Amino acid sequence: MGRNGEGESVARTSSSSGNSNSNNTMLRTRRDPFLIVCKGFSVITALTAILCIAVNVLSAIRSFKDGSDIFDGIFRCYAVLITCFVVLAETEWKFVMKFWKVLEYWAARGMLQIFVAVMTRAFPDYSGVQEQLVLLQNISSYMLLACGVVYLVSGLLCIGHLKRVRQQEAITRDQAVKDLEELERRREELEQLLLVERVERV
Repeated sequence: MGRNGEGESVARTSSSSGNSNSNNTMLRTRRDPFLIVCKGFSVITALTAILCIAVNVLSAIRSFKDGSDIFDGIFRCYAVLITCFVVLAETEWKFVMKFWKVLEYWAARGMLQIFVAVMTRAFPDYSGVQEQLVLLQNISSYMLLACGVVYLVSGLLCIGHLKRVRQQEAITRDQAVKDLEELERRREELEQLLLVERVERV
């Protein structure tokens, strides 16, 4: 009779722990669709900025190699450096954000992207020799310009602030789930110890 009671308690314990683990899994897998959309847009912007870097590097190499316009080559080098900040801003690396707090605001990020787009589009070669390079300049600059306008408008509408709030909520929720899982693990360990002690007493 005692063993049946112990078996029922073990069954209830295992079922309750299974339910708690499934609830924790549901909480962990449930992601905010708004943050997913923002992450996707950040990836698109970063890829566009990388395309701008490639275009400016090719333009700088052509300028220095041909010796046609040294100033254009220097200009392209500065464009590459500034575009690297755009890419780093989209990764939201804590080390970068620590020293460049202004990049946390979407309006500032959008203005920087528009500036880079203008730099990439500036001084195109219309001689007909570099038509493919000019085409890449136009595509990359207008794509980054569109991303910058979206960031600027979204920043003015305080969507960036909403994203930061939702991110903080997600971090807090994930930490709460981790703490709950740790408590459940410790509770299971204690229950196993109590079960072993009961079996030894019997």
